[in-house]
Amino acid sequence: MLDKSQLSSVTADNENISAEEIAKFDKLAESWWDPNGKYKTALIFNQARTEYFIEQIANHFGRNHHAINCLDGLTVLDVGCGGGLVSEAMAKAGATVTGIDASEMSIQVARRHAIKSNLDITYRHMLAEHLLPEGKEFDVVINAEVVEHVPMPKELVRECSLLTKQEGCLVMATLNRTLRSFLIGIVGAEYIMRYLPIGTHNWHMFINPLELNSWASINRMQLIDETGMKYNPFTKQWNLSKSLAVNYIQVYKKRPLA
Repeated sequence: MLDKSQLSSVTADNENISAEEIAKFDKLAESWWDPNGKYKTALIFNQARTEYFIEQIANHFGRNHHAINCLDGLTVLDVGCGGGLVSEAMAKAGATVTGIDASEMSIQVARRHAIKSNLDITYRHMLAEHLLPEGKEFDVVINAEVVEHVPMPKELVRECSLLTKQEGCLVMATLNRTLRSFLIGIVGAEYIMRYLPIGTHNWHMFINPLELNSWASINRMQLIDETGMKYNPFTKQWNLSKSLAVNYIQVYKKRPLA
């Protein structure tokens, strides 16, 4: 359950976080890493998207994405890191990773798993807005499946942009607000196939690609690549797709000041 005493410092009424959304992910945290558990499809999904993340990040910085340590020397911030699925993939590729999350439970799970995986990752129980006063900037900022869970997504995009170094890379992944995403992402994934618990997502909070691009653009972010993702129920694999109708990823470069 939600540890309100631990989260009290990051859940003031005027802050960009939903206690209800945190509680959802507290319940999921311990299950994320079980390859044979009920969320194993989410692990397969994560592998597919992080491969794309790494390829795009490496390409952006002129690296060979096939190299084992292709992200060596780069600093990565994983906003809304959850149990550390994206953070660990970045660390394994050589990056220096910081993961932040509003869920204390998720941070505890992420820390334990990083130790088990022998990975040096910094995990902090905080919001992006609380990192800004520290004046830190990162080569790469990743916001994966988070922006659709906050009450002010436009503000979160702004914060992620501010935390990205000039000429750095911002990666955002979310779900489109379409009839297809409702049928596949909620009815199919939550109610029929039970890949996720019922109530994990709220369709009205989904964000279409044009909205996300407009919020990023006003914060000096230039779209350099985007892709959709689709699930094949026969092969049980996730693949990249030209369609952005359900899950999609956008990759941005931070433009220099005019």
